[in-house]
Amino acid sequence: MKNLALTATLLLALGSAAQAQAPTTGGPTPGGAAPDPTQVPIDGGASLLLASGVAYGLKRLRDRRRA
Repeated sequence: MKNLALTATLLLALGSAAQAQAPTTGGPTPGGAAPDPTQVPIDGGASLLLASGVAYGLKRLRDRRRA
């Protein structure tokens, strides 16, 4: 019970101290002539995740056939 009360107190104290940042003038203006959108390269990381997913699926299928 003490741990629950302590946790709740800490969450309330830290939550009230959190504040959002004020807006800055560094970003693009809405409705203005926007530059080309930034393109994100999908190369090494996504292909490795896809390959590992396929390998894991094949391993599961092999294990199922053996059992």
